[in-house]
Parts: sequence; structure tokens; C-alpha cells
Amino acid sequence: MEDYIYISSESGDDCYASDEDMESLDGIENEDPESMVASSKTSVCKVITRGSLLAAQKEDLQRVMELLSVREHHARTLLIHYRWDIEKLLAVYVEKGRQCLFSEASINVVNSFDLNTMVSTSNMTCEICMDDVLVKDATTMDCGHCFCNNCWTEHFIVKIDEGQSKRIRCMMHKCNTICDEDVVRKLVRQRERAKSDKFDRFLLESYIEDNKMVKWCPSVPHCGNAIRVESDEPCEVECSCGMQFCFGCLSEAHSPCSCFMWELWEKKCRDESETVNWITVHTKLCPKCYKPVEKNGGCNLVRCVCGQPFCWLCGGATGTAHTYNSIANHSCGRFKEETLKRAKLDLQRYMHYHNRYKAHMDSLKKEATLKKTITRKVSYLEDKDPTLRDFSWVTDGIYRLFRSRRALSYSYPFAFYMFGDELFSGEMSLEEREIKKNLFEDQQQHLELNVEKLSKFLEEPFDQYDENQIKEVKMQVLNLSVLIGSLCKKMYECIQNDLLGSLQCTLHLIAPYHSKGVEKAKELSVVCTTEANNSSRCHEPVDHLTGIGDESTASSALGDSPPATRNKRHRKNKYVAESSSSSGRPLFDLNWPAHIGNGKS
Repeated sequence: MEDYIYISSESGDDCYASDEDMESLDGIENEDPESMVASSKTSVCKVITRGSLLAAQKEDLQRVMELLSVREHHARTLLIHYRWDIEKLLAVYVEKGRQCLFSEASINVVNSFDLNTMVSTSNMTCEICMDDVLVKDATTMDCGHCFCNNCWTEHFIVKIDEGQSKRIRCMMHKCNTICDEDVVRKLVRQRERAKSDKFDRFLLESYIEDNKMVKWCPSVPHCGNAIRVESDEPCEVECSCGMQFCFGCLSEAHSPCSCFMWELWEKKCRDESETVNWITVHTKLCPKCYKPVEKNGGCNLVRCVCGQPFCWLCGGATGTAHTYNSIANHSCGRFKEETLKRAKLDLQRYMHYHNRYKAHMDSLKKEATLKKTITRKVSYLEDKDPTLRDFSWVTDGIYRLFRSRRALSYSYPFAFYMFGDELFSGEMSLEEREIKKNLFEDQQQHLELNVEKLSKFLEEPFDQYDENQIKEVKMQVLNLSVLIGSLCKKMYECIQNDLLGSLQCTLHLIAPYHSKGVEKAKELSVVCTTEANNSSRCHEPVDHLTGIGDESTASSALGDSPPATRNKRHRKNKYVAESSSSSGRPLFDLNWPAHIGNGKS
């Protein structure tokens, strides 16, 4: 039995309070205000909403434009090529130079003098359609290749329909130069505005889909938010919609399981479908590459696509020498009791870990109702005795119970693969595996014992106790909360340092332990800068759908629009395109895939 040391709520390690009701398991650990204050100070992940997406993209574009003194089009091309990794982009610039940086990203810039040597009223022959057109009806790209606007427009529309909007290349044979996005937008808009909107959407979503530091929230139905992190270390985050997920694999938060372990566990636990049943009955796994192999002949010697021959009857690897009656140096006709024992042992081992994993997940779901029950108890006690005002120890115990129960449940899938033969059989000797297994299970059982104790104290009817009994329950809950937090931290340190840290495989990385639970992402704020005229205002990313932005860009985007229309569209601090129709519907909605565009009614 452990010795408990009383810690008052004023000096406790983690005492939280909240007035909000608990609705679901997602976000259940982070409802306490103290946790939210702490996360707001040290938050390294941001929520990018539909309104702030343009601002987030503009922030990176502006940084590259200032560092390299390039136009926005070239900055976007560089960032898309390097998957919006500014540090990698700058590293290539320092190591290889500006010319190599541009050539790798298919940027080719020629002098503007060379592009405008012909008089606008003269004629030229387009090398695509072979028609004679006026120079003013033709467009020259950065690479110097010039074709008529009609051919350029057809080329752009085809590429947009094919989903290649982010990197539309020049039409000239073997020319890989990326076309100027302003030219693409201008020409396509004159022909089909919907295609131009679709092009803008592709460029906008590139910031998320091509950026390893930004990912869509996997909520269903989709909330429309994306999450941006500042480090490529494994982490678990909570979106503003309440969805908690692993940033690496976008599945539910599963620490201390690695993403690969959790993928295997989900697959193993998934309900068997007709396809799985068919594969089980009609195929066998190759003993070398472990891919399912279907037999298409009568011979029991089969060969996998990887080249490994094996026996269809027992699945064992063999040589190629055989007859229709037997396989050379191989016999599997005799019944082997060891094989049956091994299969039975594997099944029992899986059931052991699965039953405990499911038991803790079921307990977590049932304990989710504790918040409302305890809220009623606290309200009753406050009405009964106004002097009993400090009940932060109760909510502290609830949050600690939820977090530790979740970590404890996912520790069983981790142990199943960590100490099994599926992943690490060649990296640990049997003796070493047994030592590590005993070390981990001792910590796991110690944590499990105290989690159950905490659950028991929180479920007690303390609203019916006298003052002394309430103080006793308070002392037990506070001490168990601190103890459980310490045990969770030690278990994570054991996994990271003693178990996974000693292995050569770097595939199995886990999100670090946070005493305050999964980190809540903070909404990205709009960065304000001082303009040349010393007037402070927020960045205004040019929205080519409505012409929002500086005056020169807006004029070119709107073409011959009336001045009244242009003035209406010059609205500051707007990051979402507004519809020009009377319905007020946005011209594009980030909740819809780009290939659908604006086809929804």
C-alpha cells in the first residue's frame, strides 16, 4: 500500500476547475480553465479557419518575398516545390545559390526588356495554332515563350480540369517553367469564371495539402479547420471543434502507441468483413513479404511475386525442387502439436491485451457521466453549507482520471506489439525482452491500481458525508491525482527511453506526455504590419476572386469593372471572398473539395 502525502489545493501540482458540462470524450481532458491558460502561453499549434487561411499563406509568402526579393508568384512556386518548408528552402539557397534554387523549382526569369521588343500593333505567328495574331493578343511567360492568348487559355483550362493548377507549366516542348498565376487567372477569368475560382482554390488549399506542418482536421462532418504545428515532432492536438487526433496519422489520439502500432491494432480489431473472410479462406501469407497469395493452380508449391516459394498446405518457406506428390526436403503431412499450441497461445495473448484495452475504454465512456453527477453533488453541498466553496479538487481528480485512463487503455496495444514477435523479434533477445516486459508491466499495474482507487473515491456519495468525511475524501483524491500524474510520466519515460529508445528502428515515435492532456490548438491571429505611409493595418492578401487587396492589383483583376463596383470590393481586413450574387454565398467554400468547385447549389 502506498503512503500518501497531503497536498493542499492551493499548492497542488495540477488543480483545475470548469463550469462547462462534459459532452463527449473528445476534448474531455482539456476543459479546465487553468489548462487552457497554460496552453495559450506555450501553444505550438494553431487552428487555421477558413477566414485565416489566406492570412496564414500570405505570412509565409511575405517572408520568402522579403528574404529573396522575389514576386509573390515566384515565392509561391518556390514554396510549393519545397512543400512550404521555408527552412529547407533557405538551406538550399545558402548551400547551392539563387540560380540553382530557381532552376530546381522550374523558375526561369528573363529581362523584361527582352519580352517587350515588339510593337503592340504588329503581328506575330503563334507556334501552337499557327494563326497570325496581334502582339497585344499574345502573352509571354517568364521563360520568354510567347503564344496567343486563346491557346494559353485552352492550355490553362485543361490543366485546371486535370487538377494541375498548382504547377501549370509552359506549353513549349521540354520547357518546365511554371506559368505566372496572375496571367493564368486573368486569361481564364475572361473565358470561364468558375475555372478561375477553382484555380484560386487549388492555390489556397496548397498551403494545407502540400505542407507537412499543416493538416486538415479529420472531424466528421468536417469542421472546415486545419491545424498548423511548429515542429515535426510527434504530437497530439485538439481542434477548436473539440476533435482530438494524432497529427501524424490523423486517427484518434493514441499515445503511447506509435502510429504504426495503432494502425496494426485497428486492423487487427476491425470487424471481419466479407472481403476479410474471403482473403482468409482463399489466400495464405507469403513467409517472406507477408502479402496474401492466391493459389491459381493444382500444385501445392506456390511462388509469391517477391520470388519466395512456399508450401500451400503449411505456409512454410521451401525450395523450388518438387514433384506433384511432394516438395524436396519438406514434409508437412504430419500433425505437429507445437503448431497448435503456438496458435492457441497467440490467440490467448491477443485476447489478454484486447480485453484489458476494451475494459478501460468502456470504463472511460462510463466515467464520462461523472462530470454531471459531481456537478450536482457540488451544487448540493454549496447550497447546504456555503463555507465549503473550494471543490477544485473534485474536477482535478476527474480530469486526471480521464487522462490516465486513456493512456492506460492505449498502453495495452503498445505492450502487445512491443513484446510480441510481429515487430521487434530480431532486435531483442528473449532474456532482454522478458526483463523489459517485467519493467513495463510493473509500472502499468501500479498505474492501473491507483486509477481504480481514484475512480472509486470519485464515485463515492460525498454529498451525503459530514465535513470530516469530505476532508478525508478530498485528501485521498488530491494525493491520488498527484501520484497518478507522476506514474503516467514515469511510464512514458520508460517507453521512450528504456523500450523504444534502445531500438534501432526510428519508425515508432510517440507523442510526449503532457500532464494537462492533449494540447488545444489556438486560433491563428492575423498579423498586423506598418505600411509605407506609417499607418498600421492588417495584411490584406489579394483575393483575385473579388479584387480585395492593393489598388493596382484589384484593377487588373477586375478588368473593366465600373469604379463603383471596385470601391465596393475594396474592403479591408477581409480574408474570405464574398459572392457578387445577391445570395451572399462565398465564391468558394473550404468545406468542399477543390475538384467540385462551386458546383453545389
